[in-house]
Amino acid sequence: MMSQITNEGLILACSAIGAGIAMIAGVGPGIGQGIAAGHGAAAVGRNPGAKGNIMSTMLLGQAVAETTGLYGFAVAIILLFANPLLGKL
Repeated sequence: MMSQITNEGLILACSAIGAGIAMIAGVGPGIGQGIAAGHGAAAVGRNPGAKGNIMSTMLLGQAVAETTGLYGFAVAIILLFANPLLGKL
């Protein structure tokens, strides 16, 4: 006996899958920020006098890289809790 899948159930299931896929966007910024921090630490080790310039440039780059992860998180939250697709039924 097959159970019936409602339109609402299908949209909720696909939205949950889409939210999970959107959270994959957090992997790239995490890797990039780790690499940037490692290179920044190595640069400070080579030239301790330039610590202020290196750190400020590194932190600015990490903040810009983090926006990709935050956009993915925002999309996931919207799909899970403010699902705009349910209004189309």
